[in-house]
Amino acid sequence: MAVPPIGATLEAAWTTVRSALPDSCVNGQQDEQLHFAKFGRKPQDTELSNLNNGSTDGSGLQRVDSVDGDDSSSCGGGEFGSSRHKISEWQAGWNVTNAIQGMFVVSLPYAVLHGGYWAITAMIGVAYICCYTGKILVDCLYVTNEEGQLVRVRDTYVSIAEECFGRRVGARIVNTAQLIELLMTCILYVVLCGDLMVGTFPDGAIDTRSWMMICGILLLPCSFLKNLHHVSTLSFWCTMAHVVINVMIMGYCLLQAATWGWAKVSLRINIFTFPISLGIIVFSYTSQIFLPALEGNMSDPSKFHCMLNWSHVAAAIFKSLFGYVGFLTWQDNTQEVITNNLPTQGFKGVVNFILVVKALLSYPLPYYAALDLLERALFKGRPDTTFPRMWALDGELKVWGLALRVGLVVFTTVMAISIPHFAILMGFIGSFTGTMLSFIWPCYFHLKLKGPTLDWATVAYDCFVIFLGVLFGVIGIYYSFRALVEAFQIGLPF
Repeated sequence: MAVPPIGATLEAAWTTVRSALPDSCVNGQQDEQLHFAKFGRKPQDTELSNLNNGSTDGSGLQRVDSVDGDDSSSCGGGEFGSSRHKISEWQAGWNVTNAIQGMFVVSLPYAVLHGGYWAITAMIGVAYICCYTGKILVDCLYVTNEEGQLVRVRDTYVSIAEECFGRRVGARIVNTAQLIELLMTCILYVVLCGDLMVGTFPDGAIDTRSWMMICGILLLPCSFLKNLHHVSTLSFWCTMAHVVINVMIMGYCLLQAATWGWAKVSLRINIFTFPISLGIIVFSYTSQIFLPALEGNMSDPSKFHCMLNWSHVAAAIFKSLFGYVGFLTWQDNTQEVITNNLPTQGFKGVVNFILVVKALLSYPLPYYAALDLLERALFKGRPDTTFPRMWALDGELKVWGLALRVGLVVFTTVMAISIPHFAILMGFIGSFTGTMLSFIWPCYFHLKLKGPTLDWATVAYDCFVIFLGVLFGVIGIYYSFRALVEAFQIGLPF
């Protein structure tokens, strides 16, 4: 039997994939004006159909300095600042995929355990809502000038909040929420690394705390990251590791299809445990923090809308299937981290090791974003901030700046050692900062800044999302905090 050349086979497969994608994702057509319009719920709902294409970047967008007075080096780049190394829509997609299909998928079967079909429905519904709020958040960065051109007058989530909440209050509130979300994400990655490694070597001499410390040492090179281009490369390899893990776990689950417990998936909701599951789901879809930066650093921002759609569609399909199939396989024995359910120690060890690599590759994105937030808030130089700049005139880090970056890695590692309850903590943070950043604030900002131009259906939908965010947040915080207190009363799991 003749075996076709690998190169020709891959090229044919890639041609097939490209033909299935929308033209705007592949060819960069200039007639797609929805991306920075009102982002209403109807495809034809746009206020910028006559947008002039007179920009210098080829995307039909005119960029100006942010109204918050940031220096030119940070203009247009979002929370991460601008970069000479622009990223493509695919690199932006790797970062979004890293954020919304990251390590937290290993807890989705656990969410189905407590939420049943309602948890699966939430995985799809939250994906739709988060995709929508991501679009309207980026829309709030832009205004239309008298000439009908689209102008980027804001460059960060914080600058939008300053416009709506006031300069001092808005910056502090949103900066605090973003920093908590990002640092907790970093902490959770280190916690998960420790859990996975001790699961791989349960009888080894190294305990969970020690594994976390070892992983923290391996993360120290993140202190040298300088731009989003490097982070995007790490996110790409993180996605590749994600694909390998998914194939291995899903393959095993499909081989166990004869033993699936179809009747075990409940239609009822346990009020004490489902809010935790809902918080996990919301937390797993939080990417709004990164979106202004990704859009601002894209070489062709007109592809942002398409990139966001496909990344969230893929996430919704995979997460619902992964959570459902994983629960069907292990049913009531489903654990917080699904890999701990794998049957043999050898198989579990291989999967856990790849997951640890994936967690280490996932860490740089939230770490880099948190670091940039701190630099913007404290280290822009006098008189703008209390402390001087971390960067020398030649573009290299100062010694004390590098020490602060290393200190941030050490801080997340120490916190991980002190906060070991992975799933419950993820549900608590998702219910707190996740609902604010992903549900409530984007819709409020949209109504505040674009209200006069919105139709009644869009206004009603924004209000509905705000209501859901408040409901999910209040209920989730209460029950997640209650479960966290009970877990700490029992004691640390190591």
